[in-house]
Amino acid sequence: MRTNWNTKVSGEKVLLVPYQRKHVQKYHQWMKSQELQELTGSEPLSLEEEYAMQLSWREDKDKCTFIVLDKLKVEGGCKEEDCMVGDTNIFINQQDNDAEAEIMIADPSARGKGFGEEAISLMLRYGHEFLGLKTFSAKIKFGNVASEKLFDKLGFQITSSSEVFQETTSQLLVSSKTHFLSQDWTLEEFENCED
Repeated sequence: MRTNWNTKVSGEKVLLVPYQRKHVQKYHQWMKSQELQELTGSEPLSLEEEYAMQLSWREDKDKCTFIVLDKLKVEGGCKEEDCMVGDTNIFINQQDNDAEAEIMIADPSARGKGFGEEAISLMLRYGHEFLGLKTFSAKIKFGNVASEKLFDKLGFQITSSSEVFQETTSQLLVSSKTHFLSQDWTLEEFENCED
């Protein structure tokens, strides 16, 4: 999505940056993991297909993605690619003004540190405040207890369950009473984001 192409979102623990070409190699390595494929319902792609996917994320008006970086490592001077811990996405249904939200902390050593909670909270807030989204849904594979607990904590309510797809769907209706877990954030606009 071009809307977020020159935007960085900074929280306490994570930094969200647009999915750029320089991130593809590491992302591709992550997605070779059978565990991640099962948890995310993804199929493995070739490296060429992953580069094409990165371009589609940039150009498609219905998809918004950010790569999740460990902010402490970034501030320590590490290269962005070495600070990557996961990604967060929303798939937008323009007609209904709602979106499906996703979070993946791919690096096992980064799990359990609150990165996922903060990253998805920032994404939901960005989607609501900058893209005007009012309703979010999340599809969670059966047995993904960490994601079930996370989306429950965020205020999502289970609306359906599918034996065929082996997943539950939960929904969050944003209102004036919605409390995004990540209250402190900074948005930074920058130029010359590489392709």
